[in-house]
Amino acid sequence: MPLNHSDTSRKKGAVRGRESRNQSLNTKLTRTEFAAVETASQADGLALGEWVREAVLRATRSSSVGVGTDQLMTEIVALQLFLTDVLSPLARGERISAEQYEKLMRNVKTNKQRAAGEVIAQYVAENKENRHA
Repeated sequence: MPLNHSDTSRKKGAVRGRESRNQSLNTKLTRTEFAAVETASQADGLALGEWVREAVLRATRSSSVGVGTDQLMTEIVALQLFLTDVLSPLARGERISAEQYEKLMRNVKTNKQRAAGEVIAQYVAENKENRHA
């Protein structure tokens, strides 16, 4: 018996543990669009087809909810900013005035996009490191 023999029967080309990929998508791109996609796939260290597959599935998941990951992350970060700024004085036994509260809310609304962008960039960088490790 060969050492790599498996008792389970598999279709040729199927990867153990997942459904075989037998459906195709086709699209046409301009040379510029194709170059951009190719550059992005290389930057992520993925084969072109695998990168496109992941991009399509990622877009499908975010559009099926109606709200993208970026928007959800923005609101989560806004809550984090709000709680951090509100809980700090309360933990010290201080009260916040209505004016302080309004200022806090303006600050959260002003900074949530930037802060969420920083958090997303951090996650992207960490995922690239983990993928290449």
